[in-house]
Amino acid sequence: MDIRRATHKDYDAVWELTKPVIREGKTYPLPRDLDRGGALAYWFAADKDVFIAEVEGVAVGVYYIRPNNAGPGDHICNCGYVTNTKFRAQGVATKLCQHSLDYARKSGYRAMQYNLVVSTNKAAVHLWTKMGFAIVGTLPMAFHDPDAGYVEAYVMFQKL
Repeated sequence: MDIRRATHKDYDAVWELTKPVIREGKTYPLPRDLDRGGALAYWFAADKDVFIAEVEGVAVGVYYIRPNNAGPGDHICNCGYVTNTKFRAQGVATKLCQHSLDYARKSGYRAMQYNLVVSTNKAAVHLWTKMGFAIVGTLPMAFHDPDAGYVEAYVMFQKL
């Protein structure tokens, strides 16, 4: 698997990766009807570095990394990840997370924080815990899952 910085040439691939996740509405706090332009504006916002993972030219995952806050809070980063639905449970998210942790350390971040890990996203909670993140907060009714209704979300944190 090759992980490299994404460019405008990857817009189609990033849209194809993120569209099913956005439409599903189970993991990202984005409107389920968000269009391509809105999704790309979110993913490629000026404060984000975006990386795409490929296997034999096929986009299998994408992540962004950005400062979680500005000014005095910019030493802690935040990331968002999406794995190609056809490549789930094959180690893609683990490799994306490891890449982001390495990149964060090299970039001088002191910690990584996930602001909203949906409690019903058991695979993500399990993986982030395995990767060294701790649940440092629980947000009641923070996410409206289309099937489960209002569910908790976790704030997860790792010192780098």
